[in-house]
Amino acid sequence: MKPKVLIFHPALAPYRIDQFNNLQRLFNVHLVFVFDNVWNHRFDQKKLLSQLNCEYSFLLVGPRYKGRVFRFGILNTINRFKPDLIISYEYSIITFYLILLRKLKLVKTPLASTIDDSIDICKNIQSKIRSLSRLFSLNNLDYLIVLSREVAEYYQNTFSFPSSRIITSPILQDENRIKAKKYELEVMAKVYQDKYELNNKKVLLFVGRLIKEKAVFNFISTIKQLLIKNNDLSVVIVGDGEEYECIQDYIRSFNLEQKVILPGRYESVELYAWYLTASAFFLPSTFEPFGAVVNEALIFGLPVFCSKYAGASSLINHNTGITYDPLDKIETVERLDLFLEQVRIVSNIDINLHQSLMELSENNFESEWQKFFN
Repeated sequence: MKPKVLIFHPALAPYRIDQFNNLQRLFNVHLVFVFDNVWNHRFDQKKLLSQLNCEYSFLLVGPRYKGRVFRFGILNTINRFKPDLIISYEYSIITFYLILLRKLKLVKTPLASTIDDSIDICKNIQSKIRSLSRLFSLNNLDYLIVLSREVAEYYQNTFSFPSSRIITSPILQDENRIKAKKYELEVMAKVYQDKYELNNKKVLLFVGRLIKEKAVFNFISTIKQLLIKNNDLSVVIVGDGEEYECIQDYIRSFNLEQKVILPGRYESVELYAWYLTASAFFLPSTFEPFGAVVNEALIFGLPVFCSKYAGASSLINHNTGITYDPLDKIETVERLDLFLEQVRIVSNIDINLHQSLMELSENNFESEWQKFFN
């Protein structure tokens, strides 16, 4: 019989589906979501939940303050499921409550927590409260689940947390699932290409929320001269958010409407089709715990111009792209110029699924998850 694993998680995002389904292959998983949707997103939860292969439920009642929540019914859920392992998330109130239940001996189950910090966030923790929360959690958790070997080594070397109890598992998606509708993807991509006049161009693609931390506005202003002088270069920014109008106004003020495209927000197949129109992907974030879109881009065969502050920069090597410092404008322009020399022009006969550049899959990390029950 497979071990029973109870997971408390904020809400289901599309890039988590394959990880949860892979865990279900190894364990008997029950997911408990404490929000009805991902903060600041409008994901179609009904569609996402239909793709899960494991059981799930919701705990949505309880106090909430500045994004932090406590949920009633946690102990009842544990007693009902009787797990062999409990996984919480981050240094959250729910993690603290689970630790308290253990200290009170109301729960005896081993505890783990997913820590989605990049190495930059680990080293430059932003508040004293978070620093103390981290130390308290590390002293009381049995396992940590982190996104890169670099972060795993940081916890091992800085806090003497045993490597045998650190599970390394980046957020990866299943290539077969997101490329499944090949014909539909290619038809949509050709429609996008014709509508926005992207044929025979080098197209840099961004996908995500348009917020300050993603630094898309700064990126466009930094590379403005490159856009002006390169007739075959276009940028497509897929998403919405608080900086959308600011970016739009900047584009208009410098007559860049034909160079920088803002098509809006897309999901599922409609989103994935954009990857087929592109030559490469860019992620300019100045604060990014991981950046699951980097994995998506690599799966669709796109090299990535990736901020060194993103956790997903751990996926980038000389075969998959270039990392850079988005806070350094000179470096950004110089390294982007070098990067653009290596990317292809996309023509209307080149709209098809390309071979993945992703060198890892969830299967590479099965042995990591088995650490729980070795």
